[in-house]
Amino acid sequence: MLMANIDHLLKIMCQLRDPESGCPWDIEQDFQSIAPHTIEEAYEVADAIEREDWSELKSELGDLLLQTVYHSQIATERDLFDFDDVVAAICHKMVDRHPHVFANQERPTSAAQTELWEQQKERERAGAGRDTSTLQNIPTNLPALTRAVKLQKRAARLGFDWPKINEIIGKVAEEAEELLQELSQVDSAGATEEFGDLLFSLVNFARHAGIDPESALRSANSKFTRRFTAMEEQLRRDGKPFESCDLTILNHYWELVKSREN
Repeated sequence: MLMANIDHLLKIMCQLRDPESGCPWDIEQDFQSIAPHTIEEAYEVADAIEREDWSELKSELGDLLLQTVYHSQIATERDLFDFDDVVAAICHKMVDRHPHVFANQERPTSAAQTELWEQQKERERAGAGRDTSTLQNIPTNLPALTRAVKLQKRAARLGFDWPKINEIIGKVAEEAEELLQELSQVDSAGATEEFGDLLFSLVNFARHAGIDPESALRSANSKFTRRFTAMEEQLRRDGKPFESCDLTILNHYWELVKSREN
C-alpha cells in the first residue's frame, strides 16, 4: 500500500506539471519559486508539533512530502535526478552516518554521535569539492536565531567558545550596556548592530543552557498571542473598548489573564 500511495503521488505531480493538460500555475513553477513554499511547509509542521495537533501534523507532513515530490519532478524534467535518486541518496547517507547501527561498530553516546555526524558531514563536503572553511555551507536563509546557533556550534568545535555559562551572562550584560550607550547618543546609527550583538550573545547563552532559541521564541510568541487575545475578549465582556483603556487598565487585565493560566 505504501509504494502504491507514493506512486500515486508521483503520478499526480506529473499530471499537474503536464505542459498540455496540467495546472497552469504548477506548470509555471521552478525550483526558486517553490523554495519559499517548502520553507513555509516546514514551519507549519513545526507549528502543528508545537500545538500538539497530531491530526494537523499528519496533514502538514503530507504537504511537506509534496514539496520533495515537486522539486523531484522539476529535476526529472531537467534530467538532473528523479525521486528514486532522492530516496537512494538519503538511504545511503543514513547508513553511512550510522555505522554503529548498520556496520556493527561500537555504539557511541548521543553527544559523541553528534560529533561523529559533524565530522562525517565535513568529509562529505570535502569529497564534493565544497568550501571546507569552518563557517561555510551554513545556509544564509535559515532563521537568524537558528543560523546563529549553527555558527556558534561550528566555532565551538574548534575551541572558540565560553567554557562556563556564567561567563556568558557577563557578556550579555556587556552587550546590553553597549546598546543602551548607543541609544543615548543623538545619532544612534549603531543601535541595530549593538542589538544584533546582544541577540547573538543571548543565543550563545541559550545554547549553553540547552535551550533552542528558535523554539523558545516561537513559544513566547504563542504565549503572547494567547494572552493578548484573552485580554481582548475579557475587555469586550466587560464593555471596555480596548482603545479607550490606558496602560494601567491594560496591565491589570494582562495580569488577570496571566493569573488564570497559573
